[in-house]
Parts: sequence; structure tokens; C-alpha cells
Amino acid sequence: MVKKLSDLYMEGRKAFSQREDLQTAGLLSRNLLCHITGKTKEQLIADGQMYAGDQVCAEMEQAVERVLSGEPLAYVLGQWDFYGLTLTVTKDVLIPRDDTCAVTDLAIKQALFLESSPRILDLCTGSGCIGIAVASRVKDARVTCADISKEAIAVAKKNITAHKLTGRVSCVQADALGMPAPFLGKFDMIVSNPPYITAQEMTELDDSVKNYEPHLALYGGTDGLDFYRSIAKNYKAALKPGGYLCFEFGMGQGDDVCRIMEENGYTILERSRDYSNIERAVIGRYDRKED
Repeated sequence: MVKKLSDLYMEGRKAFSQREDLQTAGLLSRNLLCHITGKTKEQLIADGQMYAGDQVCAEMEQAVERVLSGEPLAYVLGQWDFYGLTLTVTKDVLIPRDDTCAVTDLAIKQALFLESSPRILDLCTGSGCIGIAVASRVKDARVTCADISKEAIAVAKKNITAHKLTGRVSCVQADALGMPAPFLGKFDMIVSNPPYITAQEMTELDDSVKNYEPHLALYGGTDGLDFYRSIAKNYKAALKPGGYLCFEFGMGQGDDVCRIMEENGYTILERSRDYSNIERAVIGRYDRKED
């Protein structure tokens, strides 16, 4: 049967309404159809009576089935918006979340007061979302995006290129659980959203996370703090004197993360909350002269 774009939208909304309220179901259907057709929301409304080709119909049906099976919308779309930026995402990287805006805000705020052309390391970069956001707001910042995953680095490189930041943003492979390679040099700031899910929490994750998002980017050790211990201890070797360390952390981990930082010579400057008023990020300055 020949279908119009409006028919595809209504079919998608009906399918999603079996488990979502009508508003959410409509948003899901519209987002998928906009992505598949390459049309904006306004264009989709204006062109609703246009007939959809067989390929569009097939792609829409497949996309709806993927979302209904539990796959996150971001992976179905292949992109997600973060901090005003549209980023490519694949199953090799975490989906950027609004929670991460808290640590991004802290990093940008401090970076704006650093000396000219500050060097900033985004460790455990994933899609590159934090580093790219910082570089987009701090126009003279030179950002290095680092991750142990080669697949994640490939995604980050694609996003760096898409946002025309290759002149100031680069990618390297680095292990946050080891010592920083000497070739990295010294940075004015290190910002990181490391894996912080505990062993117990890994067993309780929502299926949409557990079955689709990379466990390498989620599991932070038995108590979720392995990466904080390593980065706070080892990566101060990659900080300039008086350099800054900025972390995102999980719900309820703030005191432990701050304690780890203080034990390694950092002075806590600010702790901040996300849009849901949950404490989510901290920034500290490395003041210890000798270890």
C-alpha cells in the first residue's frame, strides 16, 4: 500500500503509544521520520501529504522495531545532541547525557581563565563530547581527546572533523588505569567522565544500557572508584604546576572522589550538580609540590 509521510508518522506513534504516553510516542516517531527523510520537523509537517517511497517505508518500519526492541534512540539515529552540538554516536561509545553538562560547565568555566592557548586533556573521551564542547566554547584551547578504545577514538575523530576542530583538537590512545605516556606532555587541565558503575550496579542496569552501551565505558571496578584512584595518582604527572583536575562521578560518589583527590594533593575548588539537582562533578587544583 502506498503511504504518505503522515501515515508513517501516525503508524510510528501508534506503535510507540503501546508503552509510552502519546506525546513521547509522537516525539519518537517524528524524530525517526525526520532522520530517515532528512527533513526538519517543519518540513515534515508541510510535506505530510507527500507519498513516501518504498525505501523510506522500509527504513521507518525497521527503525521503529529497533526502538521497540529496547535499542536506545541515539544508536538508531546514529547521532545525539550534547551541549548544542550534534555528535555521531555508535555502540562503541556511551550516549552523551545531560548529566555530563555539569562537568563540562566546570571545565569550560575554569578554562576561560587559564593562560592563553591552554592545553586540556579529555581522558576517557568516548564520543569526544566533553573535549569538543570545551574547544567549541574556549576558542584558543588546544584539546587532546584520549581513550583506550580505538573504536571510540574513531568516533571522536569523526566528531572533531564534523565540527571543524581538527586544528585544535586531536586524539590519542591512552589508558586511564596506567601512567600517562611521556609524549602527552603537560596539560593545564584534565577533565574526565570515567567509568564509575560498581559491580553491584552493573547487575542492575536498565536493559537499554546493559544490552547496548559499551561495558568498557561503564564498569569502574568493585566500588566504582578504580579510575578516580588511578587518574588522581598517575595523571598528575601530566599536569602543569597548579593544574586542574575535573571529574564527573556517579550519584553518591562525591565524598569518596573528593577524598581520593585530596589524598593525592588536590585542593577541592567546587562541587556542582546536574539539571536534576544531583551532585555530579568536582574540580580541584593540584597544589602539592612533591609527592
